[in-house]
Amino acid sequence: MPHNLYTADQVRELDRRAIDECSIPGATLMERAGAAAFAVLRQRWPRARQLAVACGVGNNGGDGFVLARLAHAAGFLPRLLQVGDPQRLRGEALAAAQRLAVAGIRVEPFAAERLADVDVIVDAVLGTGLSGAVRDLWREAIDAINQAGAPVLALDIPSGLCADSGAELGAAVHAAATVTFIGVKRGLLSGRGPACCGTLHFNDLGVPARVYEGLEPAARRLDCAGLRGGLTRRPRDAHKGQFGHVVVIGGDHGMAGAVTLAAHAAARVGAGLVSVATRRLHATAVSGAVPEIMSHAVESSAELLALMTRASVVAIGPGLGQGEWGHRMWAAARELELPLVVDADALNLLAVDAQRRDDWVLTPHPGEAARLLSSTAAAVQRDRFAALDKLRDQYGGTVVLKGAGTLVGGPTPAPGVCTAGNPGMASGGMGDVLTGIIAGLLAQGTAAETGAELGACLHALAADRAAARGGERGLLASDLIGELRGLVNP
Repeated sequence: MPHNLYTADQVRELDRRAIDECSIPGATLMERAGAAAFAVLRQRWPRARQLAVACGVGNNGGDGFVLARLAHAAGFLPRLLQVGDPQRLRGEALAAAQRLAVAGIRVEPFAAERLADVDVIVDAVLGTGLSGAVRDLWREAIDAINQAGAPVLALDIPSGLCADSGAELGAAVHAAATVTFIGVKRGLLSGRGPACCGTLHFNDLGVPARVYEGLEPAARRLDCAGLRGGLTRRPRDAHKGQFGHVVVIGGDHGMAGAVTLAAHAAARVGAGLVSVATRRLHATAVSGAVPEIMSHAVESSAELLALMTRASVVAIGPGLGQGEWGHRMWAAARELELPLVVDADALNLLAVDAQRRDDWVLTPHPGEAARLLSSTAAAVQRDRFAALDKLRDQYGGTVVLKGAGTLVGGPTPAPGVCTAGNPGMASGGMGDVLTGIIAGLLAQGTAAETGAELGACLHALAADRAAARGGERGLLASDLIGELRGLVNP
């Protein structure tokens, strides 16, 4: 799977270059796409024979026509279902449809009942050109495909999914697998993309490497293995003072667990020293939970500032609350000339009194991002990439927009997309662990953007390892802690 990700317009430009500059006929690319998708179908469902191939009237439908023809020649029983007026077919798609008749394949109008008793449904209804919400017969076709009960293979992109944002445009096909061509569309990897795509496959259709030259990607799939490879062996004469001192501020009454999770994660990724500034009531409990953490009872700004003389990095927000104590701690922390990792209620306080800095890492989930942007969580999720750009523009620094396909944006123009992780991470405390991981990496000298990218990867990989041991449901944030040590020693 490539690391460079593109918008729909950029992939159309890649298509144009392949056709106009490399002299690859569009019909050849369509034949290759259909063949690549049919190969995935045979590999994924080796016992399948009865197919329903739902085709639209654009080039995406043309890919489906090719697949149906190849399946028929291989002894499969494809049922070709046309969505939309076949009189609208043009160019390569029309030629591919005409070859169906030569092959003896009958084309039927799409109807939900014709999806019954098939082994696999092929979705070739709508491609990347969709902009508005799907409606009318297109919506009916998508709903019928989702309700049919058979596994779905989507060609290039699940119909109804926005290639640029990863949002469902009113409705989208929920595929078991997707084969995407020439360039990976960034919307496949974030927002609703991962849920709609299922297992994602890529085929470059044999276009030359020069097709991609000079086209800056719209996003980057984070190279978790490469980022981990930057964690080199420590010198044999190392001492704790070389690896930084993280101070985690948080844990208002009743929320000691959040600050403890963050501090423990910072220690597990290798910070030399970790301190917690918390309410007096919680100080003993934090040290008791993790003896290696130095826990300090801090009630006033003066007490906090005295503690900061030894800090390398400050993480603030886990369990901070928005009461008087939280306001006091935030007001003091935001004036510090130290790198900050800002999460949870510290983000909510920042939303009330905005500030811009270049040396901090903000880690909002969609709800916190919405408050920072005076928007709604639904609007953030409709276009996570646009929301990330707005957060970067307004608040500076590096932003980690959490969620399926976590986005990381810093000085590098193209944001990173973390494709590791699993639904078990939808539980309390996960964000606190991420905050601690990033702070612990920054304390060891990792640059903010790299630390945020590596932190997102470590967090997701730890969750995947923990889920592999016991399953996704019931996964706790504390389950990740034990996986971190192995991950930071590749």
